[in-house]
Amino acid sequence: MTLSIGLMMFPALMICIFIGFPVAFSLMGVAVFFGIFRFGDALVHQLVAKVDDVASYYVLAAVPLFIFMGTLLERSGIAEKLFEAIHLWTRRLPGGLAVGTVLLCVVFAAASGVVGATESVVGLLAIPVMLRYAYDKGLISGTICAGGSLGTIIPPSVVVVILGPVADVSVGDLFAGMLLPGLILAGLYILYILVRCIIRPQDGPALPADENDPSFLRKIYITATALVPPLVLIFSVLGTIMMGMATPTEAAAMGAIGTVFMTIIYGRFNLRMLQEASLKTLQITAMILTILLGGTMFAGVFVALGGISAVQHLLEAAELGAWSTMLILMLIAFVAGFVLDLISIILIIIPVAIAVLRTMGVDDVWFCIMFLVVIQTSYLTPPMAPAIFYLRGISPPEIRLADMYRGVVPFIMLEFICLGLIMAFPGLALWLPEVLFDR
Repeated sequence: MTLSIGLMMFPALMICIFIGFPVAFSLMGVAVFFGIFRFGDALVHQLVAKVDDVASYYVLAAVPLFIFMGTLLERSGIAEKLFEAIHLWTRRLPGGLAVGTVLLCVVFAAASGVVGATESVVGLLAIPVMLRYAYDKGLISGTICAGGSLGTIIPPSVVVVILGPVADVSVGDLFAGMLLPGLILAGLYILYILVRCIIRPQDGPALPADENDPSFLRKIYITATALVPPLVLIFSVLGTIMMGMATPTEAAAMGAIGTVFMTIIYGRFNLRMLQEASLKTLQITAMILTILLGGTMFAGVFVALGGISAVQHLLEAAELGAWSTMLILMLIAFVAGFVLDLISIILIIIPVAIAVLRTMGVDDVWFCIMFLVVIQTSYLTPPMAPAIFYLRGISPPEIRLADMYRGVVPFIMLEFICLGLIMAFPGLALWLPEVLFDR
């Protein structure tokens, strides 16, 4: 009876979410209902312990710090200077504005770690320029959505700061493991844009030469002044983690301080900006941690009811191997991305997936990196596609929803190619953590 009760928690959770209850309260409500039904008043002690566990996760202190970095970077002026510097070098290429936009997304994602911030800031800068030069609206949409989503798979990432404790995997290992796949994915985006615009120049014309173009030395100066501050910021966060000089939380604190100094250097800092950034940080952090608390409570009751054992028995009865099990779990995560946010997917699926796959000898870091690519793909995939809804909020009326849906399809295919490469060559995800952290 206990096993059947545990398995019933997932249908009950889906019903609550589809009815319209917030995800955090759906997780908490289902956990309390099933827990009281089975354990009675003793459930209180278990749930209090889960609250204490979340409160004592040292690495979670990095969440508000990364969010604060993202909110300040939106207002710092760094994106405008980077946009100008990168496009000085790419504008003569076929699809050069789109190529430069992807490169800008990579730098901005590595500096902020917040997915929505990257897409919003880069989109506001790049869309008007690409429209002015008659770029294909589908290419514009796909480039902004896919480039903005790179914050999921390029470190540092708020999503990974949540994933690490939930999967009981080192956040440093995940940051190192996701770096190569993230760069490969960005490279695939750029290669696709170049090939498409060589074959169909009308989709992304190269910009004509201009007599007012700066000289080569001037380009070097503009690029250096634009790139040095964000590169220093990226090293202070990502570099210190990779080199073992700082924990993710300590690196996030350094990044937050560095971002404040950067806004001062660019002349954008004022008390009103600080107040707005702090308030937005508080709102987003409260939302994330409430969902995390609900997911921890849900997972605790699910495990106590024997849910993990039930799933393992079902898989053993089905005689599925590690590969089949991984593919099924990733398919579930992909479909769940149509209706759930990234953090909710992690909290619902990862505890079960890691517990099951660990017994099959699957490497935790390898699976987590593949999982990140899958949820990033679902982030782009219609009909829900959160990336498209971000884009709708910042795009002009001439870019229609049909253009957005059409534009993301090739980039979704590239995501699957990247996933296939990681599955075929696990070293893409495991080599760097082994070199840096001697796993």
